[in-house]
Amino acid sequence: MRVAVIGSGLGGLAAACTLAARGYDVEVFEKNSWLGGKAAQLQEEGFRFDMGPTILIQPSVLKRIFREAGRELSDYIDMVRLDPQWRCFFEDGSVLDLKHETSDMAEVLNKREPGLGKRYVQFMEMSEKLHTISDKFFFWKSVGSMWDTFDINGAFDIKVLKDVMRMRLGQTVGGTIREFIKDPNVAQMLDHYVQYVGSSPEASPAILCAIGHMQSEEGIWYPMGGTRAVPEAMVKLGRELGVRYHASAEVDRLLVESGKITGLVTSDSAKGNSVQHTFDAVVSNEDAVRTYRELIGGDTAKAFDKRREYEPACSGVVLYLGLNKAYEHLAHHNFVFSRDPREEFHHIYDLGEPAPDPTCYLASTTRTEPATAPAGGDALYVLVHTPYLRPRHDWSKMFPAYRQVILDKLKRTAGLTDIEERIVFERALTPLDIHNRYKVLNGAIYGLSSHGRLNGAFKPGNASKDVDGLFLAGGAAHPGPGMPMVMMSGWIAADSLDQRYSAGVPRRQIEETLSAAS
Repeated sequence: MRVAVIGSGLGGLAAACTLAARGYDVEVFEKNSWLGGKAAQLQEEGFRFDMGPTILIQPSVLKRIFREAGRELSDYIDMVRLDPQWRCFFEDGSVLDLKHETSDMAEVLNKREPGLGKRYVQFMEMSEKLHTISDKFFFWKSVGSMWDTFDINGAFDIKVLKDVMRMRLGQTVGGTIREFIKDPNVAQMLDHYVQYVGSSPEASPAILCAIGHMQSEEGIWYPMGGTRAVPEAMVKLGRELGVRYHASAEVDRLLVESGKITGLVTSDSAKGNSVQHTFDAVVSNEDAVRTYRELIGGDTAKAFDKRREYEPACSGVVLYLGLNKAYEHLAHHNFVFSRDPREEFHHIYDLGEPAPDPTCYLASTTRTEPATAPAGGDALYVLVHTPYLRPRHDWSKMFPAYRQVILDKLKRTAGLTDIEERIVFERALTPLDIHNRYKVLNGAIYGLSSHGRLNGAFKPGNASKDVDGLFLAGGAAHPGPGMPMVMMSGWIAADSLDQRYSAGVPRRQIEETLSAAS
C-alpha cells in the first residue's frame, strides 16, 4: 500500500518511520531544500544554531518510534540530561533555577519561603494525576473532541467519571497554579509550561498543567549535535526502512475522488513543472487548517471550517546571535521573564500586539556543547513570543524597533549589559518569515492555540472525518505542539492509518512488541 507524507517536520518523519516499520511503501514530500521542517540548522562563521525547537522532553516518545523498527535510539543519538532544566531571571533581580528532582526544587523553594516547597510538591502531585489522565484518555490515539476521549461502552463507568472530575474542567492553567503557588515569580515560572504550546495560561484549560510532570518525569535532554540530530536520526532510520524522500517538492493539491484520497500533485521548483502522483493514503504534516483550505478546498474545506473555529497559536521573533564572548552566568536554557505576565499575555493574545516588556527565552548551547561557537564565544538563540500575523503587521518596519526592545530587556533583567558589543554574527526570523518558510497558519510557531477552558486542549483529530485516506500530523493536529507531542502525532497518524487498512503487522502484536521493549 502506497502512502505519501506531506512535510518532513518531526511529525511527518515520525509517521514515515512508523508506517515503513509496519510494511507500508512510504514517500515523503518536502517543499524546502532540507528535511526536518522547523528543526533546521544555521551554520555560519563558526557558529551553529538550532533554528526551531530547542527543548526536548519525554524522549520515551522518540524511543517508541525507533522500537517500532526494532532499533534503539541510543544507537542513533547521544543525549545529555540537563539540570538545572531552566535558569529564570526576574525583573526584581532574583534568579531561580528549576531543578530536575521535585525534592531538590522543594528544598530551594523552602529556603525562599517556608512552606513554599510543600505547596510546589502538591502542585506537582496534581500535575502527575493530570498526566496520568492524559495518558489514559488523550495520548496515543486520534482525538478531536471531548467525546473522542471515551470508549462508548465505558463512558458512564464510575472510574471514568472520577477521572473526568479530576481534569478540572472549566478551570485554567493560571488559576490552577495560583491555588498552590502564591509567590508571583514562582507562579510565573510555572505559567511558562503552557508557553510550550504557544498559548496564554489565563485562557488555557487546567489539564495542560500536566506538562509540569511530563517534563519532570523524564527531564530535559539535549541531543549532541543539537536538536537537528533528531530529524537526522529519523531520516536515517527511514532510509534504512525504505522510505523515499523528495526535497524541493511542494504539494500543490490533494486528489480526492468520491470522498477518497487518490493521490497528490507536486510542483518541482527546480524544473518548474507539476507532477501527479497516485497514492492510497496521505499523512499531512502541513498545518491542518491549511491542508483543508489550500490542498483540498471546496465543500470539504467549508465543512471543516464550519465545524469549529480554530485560532492560530502565537508566533515569535527569533534572534540568532553569535557572540565573541560567552556569559558565564547563563545556563543552557534560560527564561528572562516579563515585568508583568498579565500585561504581556494581554498584549500578545488579546490585543494582538507585541508585548512592551516581553519574556525572552535564551538557549546558550556552549554550556553543553562548546563546538557550537568559536572558542570563548557563544551561539545564543533568543526567542520572544509575538502575536500571530494580522493584516496590520508589517514586520519589515516593526522588526528593528522590537529587536532593540528585546536587547534592552536582556541587558536590564538578565545582566547581559554589553551584549551589543559582543555580537559578531546575527540572523533573525520574524512571524512573516516563519509563515512563508514553514507554511504554518498566520506565522504560528505552535500550530493552533490551546485557548478555551473546555475545548482548548483539542486539535483536529489525526484521522480525517471528511476524507477517507487522509491523516493529520504536526503541531496543528492532535495532541498539539512541542517536540514530543508532534512526534506522538506522527505515530498516532500512522497507527490510525494502520488500523484503518491493516496492511502491516496486526496491531495487537505491535503493542506486545513495544511493551516488551519498554
